[in-house]
Amino acid sequence: MPSFIALNPSSPSLSIFEEKKLPSQLLSMPTAEPYLSAVQQADTRARSHDNSSVASTPALSPSPSITASSEDNALSEDDENNFLVYPLTPPTSEQVFTTAHTEFGHCTNEAYRCVSKHDYTKPFEEQAIEEPPYYIFLATHISFFILHLLGHMRDFFGKRFAKSYFAHLMPQNGYAPLNTNFDSFYTRRLRGRMTDCLCQPVTGVPGRTIVILDRHSTDNNYTQIFTGGKTRALNISSYNYLGFSQSRGGCSNAVKESIRRCGVSTCGTRLESGSSELHASAEALVARFVGMEDALISSMGFATNSTFIPALVGKGSLIISDELNHASIRIGARQSGAHVRVFKHNDMSSLESLLREVISQGQPKTHRAWKKVLVIVEGLYSMEGTVVNLPKIVELKQIYKFYLYIDEAHSIGALGPHGRGVTDYFDIPPSSIDVLMGTFTKSFGAAGGYIAGQKTLIDCLRLRGHSGPYAEAISPPVLAQIIASMASIMGVAFAPQPTNSKLSLNPVGSIVMPRDNAKELLGMVPVSGLPMWMNLPPALADGSEACMRIRRLAFNSRYLHAGLKKLGFIIYGHSFSPIVPLLIFNPGKLPVFVRMMRARPIPIVVVVVTYPATPFETARARFCPSASHTKEDIDTVLRACDEVGGILDLKHGSGERWGIDMVCERAVELVHSV
Repeated sequence: MPSFIALNPSSPSLSIFEEKKLPSQLLSMPTAEPYLSAVQQADTRARSHDNSSVASTPALSPSPSITASSEDNALSEDDENNFLVYPLTPPTSEQVFTTAHTEFGHCTNEAYRCVSKHDYTKPFEEQAIEEPPYYIFLATHISFFILHLLGHMRDFFGKRFAKSYFAHLMPQNGYAPLNTNFDSFYTRRLRGRMTDCLCQPVTGVPGRTIVILDRHSTDNNYTQIFTGGKTRALNISSYNYLGFSQSRGGCSNAVKESIRRCGVSTCGTRLESGSSELHASAEALVARFVGMEDALISSMGFATNSTFIPALVGKGSLIISDELNHASIRIGARQSGAHVRVFKHNDMSSLESLLREVISQGQPKTHRAWKKVLVIVEGLYSMEGTVVNLPKIVELKQIYKFYLYIDEAHSIGALGPHGRGVTDYFDIPPSSIDVLMGTFTKSFGAAGGYIAGQKTLIDCLRLRGHSGPYAEAISPPVLAQIIASMASIMGVAFAPQPTNSKLSLNPVGSIVMPRDNAKELLGMVPVSGLPMWMNLPPALADGSEACMRIRRLAFNSRYLHAGLKKLGFIIYGHSFSPIVPLLIFNPGKLPVFVRMMRARPIPIVVVVVTYPATPFETARARFCPSASHTKEDIDTVLRACDEVGGILDLKHGSGERWGIDMVCERAVELVHSV
C-alpha cells in the first residue's frame, strides 16, 4: 500500500502559518524545485490526457518526520475536514490547482526574515547607475538602427503592395487614420514581435505560482492561437507584494461574506457623500492606517491622481514633478492648468536649485508670487525601484514652504517595519506630508486608490475632485478585501475584559492576545471600526501573520537584489525595494530572455520593459518578489538568471562576484550585509 497525504482544499479559516500537530505517518513535503517540476510534468500529462505515466514520474522525497527545515519547504497543507487523499506521486493538474501553497509558500524559518527600516547611521542609499561595456551600447544602438531601417522599408513597400495590412494607417472614406505611421511604429515593429512575452494570458490567482494559458503563433505574433493547455509557472512578475491576493483564507472569507450580505453592487445606508457605510468604514480605516486625519477612496488608482491633482492646484500655481513620475501624475498635472517644472530623478540638489529659481522668479511674465507650489514625488518608483529621499525633501519643505504630495502606489504595504509606506520606513511623522496618495491594487490585493490628508482638505476634494461626484463607488466585495487586508496589517485592538483571562473575545468570537503597549494599541484598528459580520482568524486579527508577511517580503526583496548583484548583473533600485530591475539593454535579447525563462524545467514568468516606458538603451526585466515566495523560490530564480544571463551575455556589473551555490548557501549573511 502506498503512503498517502491528506489535503483539505476547502478548509475556510486555518492559517498556513499556524503550527500543527501532524500525524506521524505524514511524510515531509518536497522542496520548491522538485515540486514545481513535478507540477509541470503533471500539467503536460493532463494536456495529453495520458494518466498511465503517473507512476513513471519520480516520487516526492519521503522523510519520517517534519523538522524545521522541512516545514520551511512544505508545499501541502493538512486540514481536519473533508479530506482529499491521493498517493505520494506527483499530483494531477486538477489536484495541484487546489493546493494552498501554490498561492502562498509555507515558510517557518525565522532566519528568512528581515525588517524594512532606514538606517540613519548610514547615508541615504542613492541609486548607482552602472554603465555596461561600450560594445553593449554599440550593439544596442545598431539593433535599433536595423529595426528602424528594415521597419520603415517594410512600411514603404507594404503600403503599396500589401495595403490590407496598413489599412488602419491610411485615410479611408474621407476619414483620417486614428494613429499615424510614426506613432504606431514601435507598437508594430517592436512590441508586435514580442506579443507572446508582453501579453501572456493567465488565469487564477497571481500568487506564488500562476497558471498561464498555452498558445502559439504561425504569423510572427500577428495573431495567437490557444492550444487549450495550461502551464503552472513560478510567478515573479505580479504586484502581489504581501500575498493577500488569495482564493482562500481570512480575507477571501470576508469577501465571500460581503457578497452574501451586500451583493456585488454598492449597498448599505446611503450617506450624504453618496457612499455606503462600508465605504465610510474603509475611508476611516485608511486614514488611521496612514496616520492622517481623513481619507477618501476612489474606484480606480489611475483616476485618483489624474482627477484629484486638478482639484488641488490650478492656474497661477506651480507643480514641481520628478522626471520619472507615473503617467497618471503627468496627466493630472496637465489637466490642472498649473505651470509644471521637472527635476532630475530623486536628485535633491536639482530639486533645491529649481526651487530657488522658481520661487525667486515667480510666475512667468508677471513675476507674481505663486498661489501654491506643489512638489509631487513617488514613494517607490515602479520602473527604477528607487525609494524617494524623504528626509531631505522634508528638510527642503521646512525651508521653502511648499506643499508635498507623495504617490505611495507601490510603497504602501511594502515598505516600513509596519508596512505603512515611506513615512514608516524613514520613521517620519505622516503629519509632515500634506497629501498621501496610494492604491489598493498592489499590497492589499484589491482595487482602487485613496487620498489622505487633513480633514478640511479631504472635504474639499470630495466636492471638487471628479472621482467623487462623477465616478462610481467601489463595490462591497472590494471594500471587504481592503478592510480585511488592512486590518490584518494593523491588528485589531479589543477592549480589555473585566475577568483575569489572558484572552479576549470580539463580538463574533475570534480570540486574540491583548496588547500591553499603548503606542502599539494606538496604531491598531478598534474592533468597532470593522463590520460586525467580519470574522478574521486569530492570526490575522492580532497582526502576527501580516507582520510575518512584511518581514518575508523584506527578506525576499533584499535577497534577490543582492543575489543578482553578486552574480554580476547590473541592478537598479533600492535594496529593500520589491521591484528589482535587471538591465538587459539590447531589445533583441528581451524576448529571448522571457522565452528561455519560461521554457525551463520550472517555468518562470517574468516581465520585460522597453521603450517608451524606459529609455530605449536601458531595456530591462522587472522582477517583483512577494511575501508568498519561499527562499527556495528565490534560489530558483537566481539559478535561472545565472544560467540564462551567462548565455545571453548579461553579466556586466562591477564588484565582487560569487558563484550561484555560494549565493544560495550564504543568503542570510548576504541579506544582512547589504
